[in-house]
Amino acid sequence: MITNIKIKNFKVLKDISIDTKPLTLLMGLNGMGKSSFIQSMLLLRQSRDIDRGRISLNDYYTEIGKGRDAMYQYSNEESFYFGYEFEENDALQWNVIYNPDSNYLQSKESYTLNNLHKYPLFNANFQYLKAERSGPQSDYQTSYAEVINDRQVGIDGRFVVHFLNTFGNEKVKCNAILHPKAKSNVLLHQVDAWLGEITPGVKLNTTEIPGTDKVLLDFQFEAGTLYTNRFRPKNVGFGLSYVLPVIVSLLTLKKDKLILLENPESHIHPRGQAELGRLIALASANGIQCIVETHSDHILNGIRVAVKEKLIDKNKVCISYFERITNKEEQYAKVTNIRVDDNGELDLYPANFLDEWSNQLYKLM
Repeated sequence: MITNIKIKNFKVLKDISIDTKPLTLLMGLNGMGKSSFIQSMLLLRQSRDIDRGRISLNDYYTEIGKGRDAMYQYSNEESFYFGYEFEENDALQWNVIYNPDSNYLQSKESYTLNNLHKYPLFNANFQYLKAERSGPQSDYQTSYAEVINDRQVGIDGRFVVHFLNTFGNEKVKCNAILHPKAKSNVLLHQVDAWLGEITPGVKLNTTEIPGTDKVLLDFQFEAGTLYTNRFRPKNVGFGLSYVLPVIVSLLTLKKDKLILLENPESHIHPRGQAELGRLIALASANGIQCIVETHSDHILNGIRVAVKEKLIDKNKVCISYFERITNKEEQYAKVTNIRVDDNGELDLYPANFLDEWSNQLYKLM
């Protein structure tokens, strides 16, 4: 598990250090550096020649451009730095040479693939879900490589229906994240139950289209002791489709799995966001590491309640609040690490953190 990440001279991240926990929330106003922080991890993940110290700026997970697009604008140095610390005093670092016109960066350090593959960031025990996820579709793609080989749902969740069609009857292995109202502990029933916190009584069905590489998805809803007719995803709305890969990724946890989530709250009602925060907390308390970029105080509050209810230890949670510092010479991101106590209270409340509700109510008085 990653315990600390240090970044220097990458985009707006002049010099930051974050003590990462099993659950780390990245919060702050737009344009403060949260996405850049995640991109710095994705650069390493996507670099096919990372064992030779070559870091790709443009590939499957993210596209930065050229060296000049990655470099901190006001830097007097000619290098980047990415440093990772892990449990048991293990560490990796990359001192990267700046080249303004290149679409890859060359590090002074290199590690063998055998060494790197010990870490979830570089092996199949990893899942990234970007903010722009796949919306409702008429049918869904399949991928043998991503679903069957790597057991992933795709960076935009496009393969989640194939994943459920393939592994939906497998049992969820972690009892702590089982929903108490689910019909059983198989994945499909657990997904139905957690989706029910967003849309009550929902049931999903997957059907493989014979002779094609497509899978169908439809939804039904409880109607007394029966279920409604089947509805296509496009007739149900964005919320269920957007949150489905998030729920599946969390329920299929394995020890030391690393999940990067961007805006899991998208298209979800506040109550559903709070329940999603609860699920994120449960998963993080039971063997995986979640790094979550969010603008939702409901996600945060769901996690705070989970701490108070002893579903996750306070020491496994950290909120990293990003803000921008501007002076006459430069502009850069500052990160404040906020802790949670046993009652779910926070030790710091920086400006613009959780005060917008009060700001708007004050204007209505």
